[in-house]
Amino acid sequence: MINEILKELGISKVKLAKFLGVSRQMVYNYLEMGDIDAWPKDKKMRMFMLLNINSTDEIKDIKITSDYIMKVENVLNNEEFMSLKKDFSNYNIKNINKKNQEIIMDLIDLIKEHISEDETGEMGFVYKYLLHYLQLLNDAPELKYALAYFAKANGFVSPKEFAFDEDKQITFEGIMFQAMVLFYNGGASKSKIGEAHKRFIADIEQKKEEKLSRTQELNTAKIQALKELGYTEINSNNASEVFEKIAEIQARRHV
Repeated sequence: MINEILKELGISKVKLAKFLGVSRQMVYNYLEMGDIDAWPKDKKMRMFMLLNINSTDEIKDIKITSDYIMKVENVLNNEEFMSLKKDFSNYNIKNINKKNQEIIMDLIDLIKEHISEDETGEMGFVYKYLLHYLQLLNDAPELKYALAYFAKANGFVSPKEFAFDEDKQITFEGIMFQAMVLFYNGGASKSKIGEAHKRFIADIEQKKEEKLSRTQELNTAKIQALKELGYTEINSNNASEVFEKIAEIQARRHV
């Protein structure tokens, strides 16, 4: 019934999403529930405020008149309710173009919704992993290809869109498609998958050991550099000199 009322009022899903402070996809999810009482309480109360009602029972009594449409439009556009909309100034992103501002705000809204409405605790891990994913983007271009693959696979962008290196994207997407077919439909033996996962773990552990070894080597070089220079610690006054000495010590060791 809410869907029909919105159509009669001429309120788009985009406009409603901005008013509720959620993504457009989340609006579709809410509307598919059918029962507005199943919505998150704060979103339900905002909808009640928009429709000028106090309870779900009053929805059936709504009469769409020109006066009613004007009242709803006033709520959507009134400065009094601007706090319910996206306020870019709160996020210190004024120097970013508006299109990218909207992307940032949509991400913030979506993360907030997912975490606040999650009762399993899984979303905290999801966004922790996403944070690490984003931190690695500049060092691992294949992560961008993965983002493009899933955007294409789920119909958000054209499969022929190549925003990055086209040849590498085509290669990556072909491999990913085969992998996802195996993931969903089977086709690889459980024992082979198990062995592959063991190699995956072994590879990670080897990289950790190499990183630890490099860290220990650097720490040893730092201690030696401080000793040779007669310092007890690195500070802003001697940092440049100490780092040069560290580089010199490492070069001597690899001659």
